[in-house]
Amino acid sequence: MLKPGDKIAVIDDNMEGRVVSISGGLINIETDEGFLLEFEERELVKIDSQQISFRDNFMPYSEVIREKEGFKKKKSQRVKPKDRNAPPLEVDLHIEKLVNSFRGMTSFEILNLQMETAKRQLEFAMQKRIQKVVFIHGVGEGVLKAELDFMFGRYDKINFYDADYAKYGSGATEVYILQNA
Repeated sequence: MLKPGDKIAVIDDNMEGRVVSISGGLINIETDEGFLLEFEERELVKIDSQQISFRDNFMPYSEVIREKEGFKKKKSQRVKPKDRNAPPLEVDLHIEKLVNSFRGMTSFEILNLQMETAKRQLEFAMQKRIQKVVFIHGVGEGVLKAELDFMFGRYDKINFYDADYAKYGSGATEVYILQNA
């Protein structure tokens, strides 16, 4: 039975306070934040030295709070259909994306840098178990694409094909890395 001055907690809310007065079946409380509210006795529990007494059952107050918090519904991350097939790694091999200035570089040096970057990124994806990588090479004369196709063909656990035409046009190759079981 509650009486004025008792420390209480509201059962279905994260609120505590003290009983101010009791009139009929309603109990007026002052919350720890200073608000005056009215509840029925069945909505409140008495807090007594870190114990909650409710109908002769004793349970540590911290357990009741933990139990209440345990019922929170977990939010799931919904993946949009267009994002399901999005490659986790895109590598743009255009020379202006790789160096600040390519002035003075020969065509051979540019191609060599692009191929080294592609190989390094492919090895990184294999090491980190990334399944799909898109290499953006552009259309141009097709020299870089031909070199990439030759390099990809030397790997056993790789499938490669033209990337999504709607997104990249004909200037990208998608690499699918087969994962071990």
